[in-house]
Amino acid sequence: MIIILFLLAVLATATYLVMKHPKFGKSPSGERMERIQKSPHYKSGKFLNLNKTPQLAEDTSMPEVMFRFLFGKKENLRPSEKFNFTKTDLKNLNPNENAYIWMGHSSYFIQINGKKILVDPVFSGNASPFTFTTKAFEGSDLYTTDDIPELDYLIISHDHWDHLDYETVKKLIPKVKKVITGLGTGEHLEYWGYDPKNLIELDWNESSDLENGFKVYCEPARHFSGRGFKRDQAIWASFVFETPKQRIYIGGDSGYDDHYKMIGNKFGSFDLAILENGQYNSDWRYIHFMPGENIKAMKELNAKRMIPVHNSKFALANHSWKEPLDKMTQLNTEKLRIITPKIGEKVNWEDDLKVYEEWWQNNL
Repeated sequence: MIIILFLLAVLATATYLVMKHPKFGKSPSGERMERIQKSPHYKSGKFLNLNKTPQLAEDTSMPEVMFRFLFGKKENLRPSEKFNFTKTDLKNLNPNENAYIWMGHSSYFIQINGKKILVDPVFSGNASPFTFTTKAFEGSDLYTTDDIPELDYLIISHDHWDHLDYETVKKLIPKVKKVITGLGTGEHLEYWGYDPKNLIELDWNESSDLENGFKVYCEPARHFSGRGFKRDQAIWASFVFETPKQRIYIGGDSGYDDHYKMIGNKFGSFDLAILENGQYNSDWRYIHFMPGENIKAMKELNAKRMIPVHNSKFALANHSWKEPLDKMTQLNTEKLRIITPKIGEKVNWEDDLKVYEEWWQNNL
């Protein structure tokens, strides 16, 4: 018994010391916490989804999920060969062109109407608090912070490790003019060195005028947040980025719900929707799209085009790495304009005649 108590004490002390590392972020406090407590989406000490959203589906349990995760069938979770992608030089893009460059998973760069935007960058090589877990697929981690030009906006959809990377955002500080994020996430960024005057922190249904015809709207998503033991202290969000000529929907992470139809009705239409496609499991079907639900969301958003993300860099679920792209392609029976670029490829999303190859079929 003494040995067991000693080992438990050692484990508790080690856990405490690990959790003190700055990468775990900081819970909201002060004026930010006062603002959070006034949010209609914050109740009983945490943010809530619009509709009831269990972390796990009703027909499963945590022991079952853990058993399947540890011992279930896993085939081709990761590519057997190294990716051989070519990266676009972001610093020498024609400043007058509109371009999109995917960096794997949910990280991407957008240049639109002269503005440079980076979304959810994770360049550290892994998507977890520990470098030996959740490593990027070999060849998928093309970009580093050195490749990034000066940014007008850094957009962070929520504070999960595969969207908010401590090492990456710390190194980006001197390159970022403004950060756009959900209410509460600014506490992490301020703690890590960002000037609070450069943070645009929005609750759902709030917006910010970025001047000269540019505007950003914070809209709902169906997900959750948290970097440690305490969840849902910062809101998870999708964003609408509006320019004088274009409207883009930045989806973040979300399960399917009726908010897509509401957002589509609110804005009328989108030139481009960037929606998640991958890392799904029926056990957590309320917080990530299942196959085909992104197509349904695209239609409800009235989006002319869609680019799928949240795949091809990290294995966060038990499906094969290429299954999300395969299934989406098969389920697109209406031949909607779904763009599937390679990591690092420059995309002119307004060119609806360009045919994108099914590049994932060339990798085992």
